[in-house]
Amino acid sequence: MKDQDRPEQRRRTRVRTTSASIIKAESGVEKTKGTVNRSRRQSPDPVEDLIAVLSQKVVGQPAAARVIVPYIQMYQAGLAPEGRPVGVFLLLGPTGTGKTKTIEALAEVLHGSPKNLLKIDCGEFQMEHEVAKLIGAPPGYLGHRETQPMLTQQKLNSVTSEKNSISLVLFDEIEKAAPSMTRLLLGVLDKGILRLGDNSSVNFEKSLVFLTSNLGAREMMREINPDFGFQSAQPSERTDLYSKLQSIALVAVRKRFSPEFVNRIDCIITYQPLTAESLSAILDQHIVDLQAHVNTRLGSRSFTLDVPFEARQFLLRKGTSAEYGARELNRTIHRHLTQPLATLVATNQVAPGARVRVDINEAEDKLNIRAQDAGIEAAPSHPTVLLVDDNRDLLRFLERLMADAGWVLLTAESATEAKRLMREHKPNAALLDYMLPDGNGVELGVEFLQAVPQMLVIVMTGTILPPEEEALCEEHNFPVLRKPFLASDVMNQIRSRLLPASGSARA
Repeated sequence: MKDQDRPEQRRRTRVRTTSASIIKAESGVEKTKGTVNRSRRQSPDPVEDLIAVLSQKVVGQPAAARVIVPYIQMYQAGLAPEGRPVGVFLLLGPTGTGKTKTIEALAEVLHGSPKNLLKIDCGEFQMEHEVAKLIGAPPGYLGHRETQPMLTQQKLNSVTSEKNSISLVLFDEIEKAAPSMTRLLLGVLDKGILRLGDNSSVNFEKSLVFLTSNLGAREMMREINPDFGFQSAQPSERTDLYSKLQSIALVAVRKRFSPEFVNRIDCIITYQPLTAESLSAILDQHIVDLQAHVNTRLGSRSFTLDVPFEARQFLLRKGTSAEYGARELNRTIHRHLTQPLATLVATNQVAPGARVRVDINEAEDKLNIRAQDAGIEAAPSHPTVLLVDDNRDLLRFLERLMADAGWVLLTAESATEAKRLMREHKPNAALLDYMLPDGNGVELGVEFLQAVPQMLVIVMTGTILPPEEEALCEEHNFPVLRKPFLASDVMNQIRSRLLPASGSARA
């Protein structure tokens, strides 16, 4: 029996090790030597770590991360080819599937901010003469000194950071640009050099160049939602649909661009239409972001937003659109949740520290948003958090992180030890790993909640929870953190649910 348990134990160990390495990579914490049993834990793969973080931020498009990340690793290893950009990617697919979001997420991972990228909106360069705004007018033209080029070495360097020297350059909706734009880019994509109007040059050898396009989007939508014929009666398999969309995209690209331009692109990535599971995960991200926005902007007047499962399903029904993707969901959240919430705040109907509950009305055609008094007991400014996980590196890292925020962290590597700490200290929140050596975190959380009903319980897991455990998490309103996750995810979950009045402080 012990021999049969060993593969499962090793798999759990790998999941936890990867999670800890991602959290440390975000904060620059080096691995503590001599504290890890090397026979139990394998060294994490940095490529897989970066892929996992990107896949978490860009939901439903795992292929994009797996194609882009190896080029970054090649540059970091010093093996990127000389005399050309680090990588050139053309991102295709229906609107609202995450093309621009991918570059913003990559900027956040590499540089710490989604704004650390140089974005060129190609819709501004539909006329031939407008392309001069990119490189500036040459000497001899009237007003050439007043025409500042948009692509300069200084601007390229300004979107790098101390963490990483790669600059991200995005040409958004490249198909809208005049043909002279693509001719201008031939030298950039091939030699990594752009010659400006004043005869100075811009070096793109340390840049990732992204081109996004909606070419073939209409044909893709007809393939996704056929209006007639036998296809409409029988939905296509996911893999079969993806290959058809890829073929449609490639045909559209070859019709629009010259062969020499297409031949300079390293990878053409076709984005898939978002599934119901992906849209549900995106909705969860939007709600977490909205809570973080409330905490940051309102400060001491902030409150806790409670959106139960039924309300989330309402938003998904209203905001699910194959044609417009995640953008339709974003508009639905804004119309049905953010705007009514703003009205309550503007009319002083939400007290500081209150809990705002979102429910569906009886007709199921509208959300009812009402503020509830946040239990008479004030939220603690310096909470005590119990972390239960057998990954010692994760325990030590979060202990330092929460100490910097003024929080107290109790650590346990087993359910038995966690129960003892629970009896002695009565913590305000508990982060429980689902797979423990002597139990599982969901059942432990239910037991804790029976002892302290106001306690915040968060479940961490690197696997898919069984249906009965998922049902328990929904019943008791346990947030679930999917491994690997970022350190900010842990802090934001606790702040948004436990510390409504201290959201302005950032760890």
